[in-house]
Amino acid sequence: MRIRDRVFVVTGAGSGIGQAVTWDLLSRGARVAAADLRPEGLAETVAGSAAAPGRLTTHVLDITDRAAVDALPRQVLDAHGQVDGLMCVAGIIQRFVYLDRMTMDEIERIMAVNFWGTLYLDLAFLPLLKERPEASLVNVASMGALVPVPGQSMYGASKGAVRLLTEALYAELRDTGVAVTLVFPGGTATHITENSGVEPPRIPPDKMPKILTAKEVATAIVEAVRKGRFRVLIGKDTHMLDGLSRIAPQRAIALAAERMKTYLA
Repeated sequence: MRIRDRVFVVTGAGSGIGQAVTWDLLSRGARVAAADLRPEGLAETVAGSAAAPGRLTTHVLDITDRAAVDALPRQVLDAHGQVDGLMCVAGIIQRFVYLDRMTMDEIERIMAVNFWGTLYLDLAFLPLLKERPEASLVNVASMGALVPVPGQSMYGASKGAVRLLTEALYAELRDTGVAVTLVFPGGTATHITENSGVEPPRIPPDKMPKILTAKEVATAIVEAVRKGRFRVLIGKDTHMLDGLSRIAPQRAIALAAERMKTYLA
């Protein structure tokens, strides 16, 4: 799919991967409707994209508010005249604790942001995407949707739901002009812990895995859209877990459990 002069909606555009995706798209000549819960984050995104005047609009949005999500397509049409792509990047993680230490409010919040928010956006924009001669729908899952990570069980469950939703959309949209892309990023340096209101586990520096930059992940996502790829694994850890989960799923689960048990109560 051509990127230049196309209009993309990007959620989570006020920081991290969503912000980097926005900047990458703008650098390739696209127009972007950047959505995020935090207006201060969107202001940072605008400040970092001064080379793209007139091609970026910002939209303060709570993706768990279905009425607000349903109103967004009209706002984007009014600003840009069309919608060629939707990139659902926004997401949060949970506290690093076992499932039985979580409250039901915490569990419902994780599902509301990561799954319901993604579903609301997909449903809101699908009619517009299907009208275009070619279009793109991107949902970001996680390597946590490949292998469960203790301490992030509900995060993984929410992203697993995103995974199956996206695979179903791929099946249902194969005979349309909408290319569906499912993304599995590995560990990435973002502000997701702060934005989620959680404390990261205290992992010794010598035990820390290699962390991707948001720019690296964003470039891979935009390239996948350009090439029309369906399934995108980003990072060595993601490729390793994907392969191991296919060959020896029980071993993959045990490996993740062993790595995390030291850091969880």
